[in-house]
This record gives sequence, C-alpha cells and structure tokens, in this order.
Amino acid sequence: MELSDESEDFRDRLSTISEQGDRVWVYPKKPKGRLYKRRIWFSYSLLLLFFAGPFIKIKGDPILLLNIIERKFIIFGIIFWPQDFYLLVLSMIFLIVFIVLFTVIYGRLFCGWVCPQTVFMEFVYRQVEYLIEGNNNKQRKLDNQPWDFEKIWKKSAKHLVFLAFSLITICTFVAYIFGVDELGQMVANHFTTSRVLMFVMIGLTGAHYFIFAKFREQVCIIACPYGRLQGVLLDRNSIQVSYDYKRGEPRGKHNPLENRETSGKGDCIECGSCEVVCPTGIDIRNGSQLECINCTACMDACDAVMTRINRPKGLIRYASERTISEGTHLKFNGRVMFYTVVLTGLLGLIAYLFTIRTEVETTILRVQGSLFQEYDSLHISNIYVIQVVNKTRKELPINVILEEPNGEIKMMGNTLLVKKGEMGEANFLVVLPKAELKSSQTKIEFKIVSGEKEIEEVESTFNGPLELNKKHQ
Repeated sequence: MELSDESEDFRDRLSTISEQGDRVWVYPKKPKGRLYKRRIWFSYSLLLLFFAGPFIKIKGDPILLLNIIERKFIIFGIIFWPQDFYLLVLSMIFLIVFIVLFTVIYGRLFCGWVCPQTVFMEFVYRQVEYLIEGNNNKQRKLDNQPWDFEKIWKKSAKHLVFLAFSLITICTFVAYIFGVDELGQMVANHFTTSRVLMFVMIGLTGAHYFIFAKFREQVCIIACPYGRLQGVLLDRNSIQVSYDYKRGEPRGKHNPLENRETSGKGDCIECGSCEVVCPTGIDIRNGSQLECINCTACMDACDAVMTRINRPKGLIRYASERTISEGTHLKFNGRVMFYTVVLTGLLGLIAYLFTIRTEVETTILRVQGSLFQEYDSLHISNIYVIQVVNKTRKELPINVILEEPNGEIKMMGNTLLVKKGEMGEANFLVVLPKAELKSSQTKIEFKIVSGEKEIEEVESTFNGPLELNKKHQ
C-alpha cells in the first residue's frame, strides 16, 4: 500500500503508548453521521435485549438461563441438560469457524457493531462522559486543570454513574445464571445464604468498572485475542474500513480557490477529522492496523468533510485492499458468495441440530452388578434402571412397554412421574419365559410412552443362563 512520505513509526508502536512507554489517553470527538445513527439504533437495541432478557419468560421459564453451577441451560425458551452438551460443543466449533470465515470476508465488522466492549464503551460510558464533562476538548481541559470544585464534582458524578451502571450490568449478568426471581430473593435476604456470590458480584462489578473507566480501548488492543488474530485472518480481499490512498494522495490543505483535479493534489485535505473521532487513537490513512475496530466513525467524519468541499464521499469507506489498489468498486464476487454460502450453511446446520433434539431422553440399563434371577420354574427376570430426562415444560407420567420378545414388566414402586426440567429414575423387572431366551444375551426392545403418546424406543439386553448357549449350539 502506498502512503505519503510521513514518518511510519506507527508500525513500531501502539497508538496509545508513547515513546517513553506511558499511556496516551484517547479523547475521541463524539461522532455523528449516517452510519453513527444506525449504530445508535442497533446498539441500543442490543442493550435493551440484554437488560430485558432476564425478565422475558416463556411459560414461566426465562428465555435465556446459563446456570453453569446447576448445569441447567435455557436458550430461547428451550431447556438443555448435560445430555445436550454435544450440541453446545458443536455450536462452539461452528462459531469459531464462522468467526474465521466472517472475518476473512467482512473484516472486523463484529468489533465495531456487535462486540459488547464497543457497545458499552461507545454508547453508555462515553455518552455519560459527554453528558457530564462535555466534548473531547472539554474533557482534555478538565483532566489537565487542578483539582478545583468543578473537576471534583464532575469526576465524582461521572465515576458514581459508572459504578452504578457497572453494578446494574453485573446484576443482569448474574440474573442470566440464577434467574431474576432467585437473584431477587438473594438481594431481599441480603445474601445471607450466598455470601460467596455477593463477594463475586462485588469483584465483577469492580472489574467491569475498571475496564470501562480505565482500561477502555486497551481491551481491544492488548487483551482481546480476536484483535490479535486480525493480522492472520485478513487478506487483500477482506472488506474493512479503508482509506482510498489512490484518490486521497498526495495530501494537501484545502484551498477553495484552486481546482484540486488540476493542482495535482489528492482529495485528502489533512483536516484530521478521521483521527479525532477514532476511539482507539489511530490514523486510518496509515492502512489496516491492529487497533482499528471498524467502527465507521472515521467514515462519517470524512464524508462530512467531502460534502463541505464538494468532493465525492467515500474517501474512507468499506473496501478491500484489492479494490482500492485496482481502482474498482466493491463487488460480491464468487469468493465472497462462496464463503457467505458456507456461513449460511453453518448456521443452518446448527439450527437443524437444535430442531432434531428430542424433548425426552431415556436410558435403560441393567442394574450394575446384578445377575439374572429364577423368577419361577418357567421364567427368568432381570432388574433394570430407567432414567428419563424431561426437557419439556410439563410433568410427564412415564410407562415402559416391552415390545420384543414376549414378556412382562413389573415396576418397583409407583408410576414414574418426571417433573418438568428434571430427571426421574425408577427400577423395574423384566420377566421373560425361558422359551423366549435363545442365548445368554437376548436383545430386548422397550417402548416408552407418556399417556397415549409414544416418546421413543430403547434397546437393551437380557442376561440369561450360560446353558442356553450350549443348548442352542
């Protein structure tokens, strides 16, 4: 990529670290423009979903519950048990592949539009700063002035709001684990039965506050592995926020009396608007960089400048390195379409795996260590244990019917009744006539029914005397 003849020391250090190794605090100007408005609507929709999620219930259960401690998961109203763990593993594998393919084609679109770090930082915490301390210039001035009354009350008010919002966020997060009702009971009881959870929540609140009050963009630059992978995943065909150096170079100050097309100057007028709005403090004109999260703030800022000087928009735009170097428009070529089809296919496969998931899962095994019993002179019995996981939202009475061979089932105790979202267990005898046994290991088939509805069929084996093998040889 061709750049101006300016120093390229940006390649040797992070934009937020000085030559002396000190932190360079970023004071981004509040963006405005077409894309920023779209990000506002999208981000606040995500925030609304996040904070409203624990209160949304389907038939009495939360729409999303991730109770790792009790190994109970509810996703979009569907109850998942440890037996469904393979679905979560496959989903994680597909998610990793999806992220890789998505980044190869569409760059870090996720970082700028969906990532919780960006959404919370740009549309919650920075908004509080703009509201209390003012714009970027006023914030810088406030930080540099002595600790007078104005600085004390503004800083105190800002950080109190930060702490309050961090606490609300962590409470919402914990509600996704335990449920909003149980969390409400814990709070009402002053965490008398959950002191450990109280201290965990205090620690998480402090960590959340530190990240957004102090650490900020360093999460994307230093801590986030996805940002580090960017250099490996992106190539010349990846779509990302890019500066059109073919059109913008050579740069030159704007003079309304000259014709830029005949003066030999590019469209970039060195206004610095793209730099001042960047939340990670980089100059997008230096090309693809680790710190860039593709938030589009520089695109809006540059488009506004281009409009004022009567030049075409899009000097900074979504583009690939290839389209800029070749001077072509961004097109959805065969490669992009193929990867998009693969991404869609992966999503479809995950959806299919969830749809074929059974609502009731039954396991029937002979009781460990048990042998066959002479039930009477004509019959032999085996003892079995049945375990039924009820993933539905209603109580299920379970009956076991012996399909093959001819025989009889005798339940031990009352009819098995499995409550919603729980696992039920019962023992029963299978009694078979000796005439039905052809070997010491006879295949048997059960039909599991609830009421008049057949749930599933389960196979097992029936243990008989070894003499049966000799008798039939």
